[in-house]
Amino acid sequence: MRISELSRQSGVSVPTIKFYLREGLLPAGLPTGRNQADYSERHLRRIRLIRTLSGIAGLDLSSVREILAAIDDDEVTLRDAYQIVDNALYLDGSEALGRAAVDRAREEVAEFADALGWSRDASACGGDVLAQVLAGLRSLGCAAEASFFVSYARAAEQLVVAELDLLADDGEIEKGPAVVRSVLFGVALSALRRMAHEHHAALRFPGNAVD
Repeated sequence: MRISELSRQSGVSVPTIKFYLREGLLPAGLPTGRNQADYSERHLRRIRLIRTLSGIAGLDLSSVREILAAIDDDEVTLRDAYQIVDNALYLDGSEALGRAAVDRAREEVAEFADALGWSRDASACGGDVLAQVLAGLRSLGCAAEASFFVSYARAAEQLVVAELDLLADDGEIEKGPAVVRSVLFGVALSALRRMAHEHHAALRFPGNAVD
C-alpha cells in the first residue's frame, strides 16, 4: 500500500508516519520509485503498536523506541524485555525526596519483599519505585508503612500469575504480544483502581458528588 493508504488505515497522518520513519520507529517501506515506497500489514501493525504505547500507555517516544528495539532483537529474552519495560516506566524522584529518606524506605521495601517471598534482585526496579512512594508519602506528613501494601502485593501477584499463564496458551512465546500485554495490563490495573475508587468514594461521600 502507498503511504496515503497506510495513513488512512492507521488513522495517523502522513507527516507523523514520515516522522516515525525518520526516527527509526517504523521500518522503511519497499522502494517502488523515486521518493515512493510500498508498505504492508507489518507497517500497519507497527504504527498501531507505537500509538498504543505512546497513547494508551502514555510513554514518550524514547521509551517506545527502547521497547520496540527489545521486541525486534532476537538476542533479548522475554525476561530482559520485561525489565526494559519496567525501566521505561520508572521515574526517579530520589533527589527531590532526599537520598537518606529514600534509602531508609528501600531497606523497608527489601524486608517487605523478603516477607512476601519475592526475590530482591528480580523486583529491584519496582521496589525502588515503592520506596519512593513511601518516602513521598512521609514527606507530605502521611503515615506510611510498607506493610500497608500487603493486600496490593497479593492482588498484584495473582494478576501477574494470571497474565503469565496466558503465555502457555500461545504455544511458542511471541515476545511482542507478551510485552504489550505487560504494558497494557498495568494500565488496566490502574484504570480499575480508579473505577473502584470512584465507586466507593461515591458510596462513602454521597453529598460531595459533582453536578
